[in-house]
Amino acid sequence: MSGLLIRTALRTALNQIQYVIPVRPRRARDLVAEVYGQVEREFGMLAPPIALHSPAPDVMAAVWAMLRESLLARGAIDRATREIVAAGVSVGNECPYCVEVHSATLGGLTDGPEAAALAVSRLNEIEDDDVRALAEWSRDSGAGGPVPTPTAEVMGVAITFHYLNRVVNVFLPGSPLPPNVPESARGRAGKFLGRVMKSSASADHEPGRALDLLARAPIGPDLWWADGNPTIADAFARAYAVIDEAGRRSVPPSVRDLVAAELAAWDGKPKGISRVWVRDAVSVLPEPDRAAGVLALLTAIAAYQVEPSVVDEAALSDAELVDLTSWASLAAARRVAELAKTPGHTR
Repeated sequence: MSGLLIRTALRTALNQIQYVIPVRPRRARDLVAEVYGQVEREFGMLAPPIALHSPAPDVMAAVWAMLRESLLARGAIDRATREIVAAGVSVGNECPYCVEVHSATLGGLTDGPEAAALAVSRLNEIEDDDVRALAEWSRDSGAGGPVPTPTAEVMGVAITFHYLNRVVNVFLPGSPLPPNVPESARGRAGKFLGRVMKSSASADHEPGRALDLLARAPIGPDLWWADGNPTIADAFARAYAVIDEAGRRSVPPSVRDLVAAELAAWDGKPKGISRVWVRDAVSVLPEPDRAAGVLALLTAIAAYQVEPSVVDEAALSDAELVDLTSWASLAAARRVAELAKTPGHTR
């Protein structure tokens, strides 16, 4: 039963995406087709967290480059270690979809109990001291301690998942499994998902293959963490440039300024369940920009609070919605990297 459910989920995964209509594989052309091809070959499936960006093909290529070069590409740490970072960050950001996918992938790669503890967000139950420390660092975004080495690979995965958790919380449900999977079958289904993911996760992925999807861009000072790994630095510089441009074309300047100011004062801690703070914050915006401001701020700081009414009020096209949420998500992820560098910061 679990195998059938997972296969059904993989075949119909794009149907889970809400608010935008992704490009279907048979209709993919040019850059979309190129990215889809790489994702399917190297990730093992056309992952919805990538495909949801397809209304903005350049943004999709940027996100894929970050994910591929940090999580998939061969490096100094193995894929299982990177999956611990991905799952740990997802625990901290309350992104159950990503927790489920990446704890399952970890379970497919290792025989230890760590995946089960991550799957239920109980990091204190991880017995291995080193694994537990890495998972806790990932959950807390490096708060109160140095970035684990190798810095470029660990931070690359962490920043990518601070980005992905936000867009996934906006556009996807709480699980990659179909909603009709009974609770009693979810454990078996998760193990089967891990076996499905194991094949691609165990493959050798040459670094740098996603770079040609994007134009060259200068490596800025906020990529301090990528020093020593030119491929990751190059990939993220190109991706940052693309998503910055997406913000300029689709996010009102007043909203960009407000989000930047709010993030500069943000300590990385969750805002809680109330949305009073965001309504107060956008009161300084021109009236026509306030709905976009609410969506951008929630995406950046409390993406789990984005509801259909918030998206509807923004009244954006599919491409504009991808641009805005991507820009806000990356702005927050870059702020997390800044906080990780700050001595004595606590989340």
